[in-house]
Amino acid sequence: MDDSLLESLLEALEVSPGNTPLRLQVAKIYMTNFNYDEAEFHLVKIIDKDDSSENKYLLAKCYFEQGKYNLTEVILEELLEQNDSRIAYQELYCQCLMKQNNHAEALEVYKSILEDHPNYSNSEFESVFKIATTANDDDFFDEDATTFLKKPTVNFSDVGGMEKVKEEIDLKIIKPLLHKDLYKAYGKKIGGGILLYGPPGCGKTHIARATAGEINANFINVGINDILDMWLGNSEKNLHEIFEAARDHKPCVIFIDEIDALGANRNDINKTAGRTVINQFLSELDGIDSNNDGILILGATNAPWYIDPAFRRPGRFDRIIFVAPPDAEARKSIFQIQLKDKPVKDIDVSLLAKKSAEYSGADIKSSIDIAIESKLMESFKDGIPKPLVTKDLIKAFSKMKPSTKEWFNSAKNYALYANDSGLYDDILSYLKIKKYDGKR
Repeated sequence: MDDSLLESLLEALEVSPGNTPLRLQVAKIYMTNFNYDEAEFHLVKIIDKDDSSENKYLLAKCYFEQGKYNLTEVILEELLEQNDSRIAYQELYCQCLMKQNNHAEALEVYKSILEDHPNYSNSEFESVFKIATTANDDDFFDEDATTFLKKPTVNFSDVGGMEKVKEEIDLKIIKPLLHKDLYKAYGKKIGGGILLYGPPGCGKTHIARATAGEINANFINVGINDILDMWLGNSEKNLHEIFEAARDHKPCVIFIDEIDALGANRNDINKTAGRTVINQFLSELDGIDSNNDGILILGATNAPWYIDPAFRRPGRFDRIIFVAPPDAEARKSIFQIQLKDKPVKDIDVSLLAKKSAEYSGADIKSSIDIAIESKLMESFKDGIPKPLVTKDLIKAFSKMKPSTKEWFNSAKNYALYANDSGLYDDILSYLKIKKYDGKR
């Protein structure tokens, strides 16, 4: 781009600073020249007068190119929530999620692009997700479950708090892999299943991924939508292929979220199709026709009381771990992790941890996003990022209630009145409620 043209436009802008189309032209020239910092300055001024979707997208692109992924994500989420799902917005959102190693959500965004535009292709995304997008294939994804196979880059050191959960996983999963010969001497298999339960957003997926990272194992993160299929027999096939992929890449951790939808009590299921999926799942867990040694299955659920008791037999999910909301120390760690690389000033994480009692990790992230949105509105006026301070986050707390409260209201009833085996004693301990022993 000719520098003289840019100089002429800047001179004209000095004479007419309120000329938005002229300033937009300047911003686009800066972007063409990869000068995203200057482009951002002008776009912030433009949005103060014209907050159109296209202008916001340009600002998001500037933030992305400068590595300000959190700010990029905030703007794009706003655009997509307004039902403005242009491919360019979705592409940038997907790239932003990938840059933050949030591949599961990025994959969902890519799925939605393919659903709206079946002929769409993106070599960058395909190389990451290993997705088959041939025109003659009715399925979007490769039949092989290795689509989901990854080596996590996080371990237990990246998980704030949850010490009791880590100890139980260490005993059940990590120790057997470190002392294989001892386990073989006693005829014990290496592997098995752990069921993680608790309120939503408290880190069940994170601890599962960290478990795989701790033992340098492959990790398959499976959602219910990856298994269940409307066509008869396909769900069982999908389930089998996931386990086969794990058997081919031992040691491997399979993490299945919302497992209650897959392992619902067969007495509550009327349709034969639902029962056959459960039977297939039980067969895979038992490894009747295959060797599951070295395969570790972690399931997560918010409603363990709906799961078929057959899943809790020895050799299946024989250890059930309560994942409670983070304690004060864990909340401090979460705030430190979530606020890292963001513009902050004099943040008192101890006070924030105290003020956010009963908040889940997801609640904490949401409160930070609320505070950031408020700061963005201030920053748009002069283009200067305003640092987050403690009172910004405390103010954000007032706009949301802990999401865990609703869960405990329901869970308390099961723990009090449907807990003959003591399965939910941890819930009562957390709530500091004495277990009813039937005596007066």
